Amino acid sequence: MATSQVTRGERFSMEEAEKPVQNPRKGRSREAKTGRIKYTLEVQKQIRKDIEEIKLTQRSIFAGLRGLFNFQKPFIVKIACSDEVDREILELLCEAGGAGMLPKDVAARLSSYGLKSYQVGRRAVRMNKRLQGEIGESVCEQRGWHWALTSFALEVWDETKEKIDQSWPAGELESPEPKK
Repeated sequence: MATSQVTRGERFSMEEAEKPVQNPRKGRSREAKTGRIKYTLEVQKQIRKDIEEIKLTQRSIFAGLRGLFNFQKPFIVKIACSDEVDREILELLCEAGGAGMLPKDVAARLSSYGLKSYQVGRRAVRMNKRLQGEIGESVCEQRGWHWALTSFALEVWDETKEKIDQSWPAGELESPEPKK
């Protein structure tokens, strides 16, 4: 270290050392302390917790505004149905109306998919679970041994049918046929 001489009118200033006297302590990261895999699992757990809190908030907001929403059939089908078989099941239940259909009858009508009667019930429960998680409504329900669309689903399907019927000009057939 160099010494500095102080003269009149000159202020004394300390020279900065090139290296600090004490080494700054370098701590290990949390990942290094707990292990990479355990740390990743902890982070994932926290992220899942945060997502669940956001979903809860979303559901509570949605519940408060429930009366203001107007659901459309494509939206409900997109949420509830995972594949074409689910869509076909809903269409059959819609055709059956309020009485519903037995699972074995649905399976027989959808024999091209190779469904069994118990699979129809499982699929209905899964569709309800998906829709219940998103908007708090069920798409179908069991009435005795029969599965039928709920009043909520019937309203959505009927509104869609009414809009389609209103869009066709009066006096024409139910569905337009291509002209030759």
